[in-house]
Amino acid sequence: MSTPKTVVAFHAHPDDEVLLTGGTLARLAAEGHRTVVVVASDGAMGDATEPGALVRLDELRASARVLGVARVHHLGYADSGHGAILYPDPPDRPRFMRAPVEEAARRLAAVIEEERADLLLSYDAAGGYGHRDHVRVHEVGARAAELTGVRVLEATVPREPVVRLGKALQAVRVLRRYDFSDASWFGSPRAAITHRYDVRRYAGVKQAALAEHRTQLGKGRGGLFHRMLVRMPTPLFAALLGRREWYVEPRRD
Repeated sequence: MSTPKTVVAFHAHPDDEVLLTGGTLARLAAEGHRTVVVVASDGAMGDATEPGALVRLDELRASARVLGVARVHHLGYADSGHGAILYPDPPDRPRFMRAPVEEAARRLAAVIEEERADLLLSYDAAGGYGHRDHVRVHEVGARAAELTGVRVLEATVPREPVVRLGKALQAVRVLRRYDFSDASWFGSPRAAITHRYDVRRYAGVKQAALAEHRTQLGKGRGGLFHRMLVRMPTPLFAALLGRREWYVEPRRD
């Protein structure tokens, strides 16, 4: 993209903007393009005025500043959570999974049209790793693209190396709850990936942006993963998450 463009990155929760597209957003901003992050949910399970919800959106804004993002917009939904149970809606907004796709797509389309966006970054059909809010991002992003005609690149990861790593970890009794015998729920085959974006110069920025999501550095498996990423030496972070980011451009019939 030689002339300045506007890119809208659509994500499920605060911190996804870093993990999936942080290097891309930082590079685009550094090269003079306008970047906008739209997040479907506030990443909180309770009322929108509760500290947890407010803090996570504040963390998203802080992360966006590190990445050079010009605008952050919340579509107004609550986190659907991960797992078999879909909890009741908070009193003031629906969980993202309960929002009609058409309604959510029109909210996203309004931002795309207001920004006169040249490109929408969304998720692949698996939502990266099967999280229901991520899969819904794919569905809503695809419909918003139909409504606006904007070009779409779907963020993904190459499936094959992750499957090899997952099976190796399971051999030492780690990640046993995931099924890597059929990995269609994770990422995309290498052959399906259409764009590989070099973000090596922005690995430190990506790591610093992730560190702004302080509530995700707490206890539990997710917190352990985030703490490891934030605290590891930047060259190691770059080797794991800071070299390339991958996208699939869906075919248009």
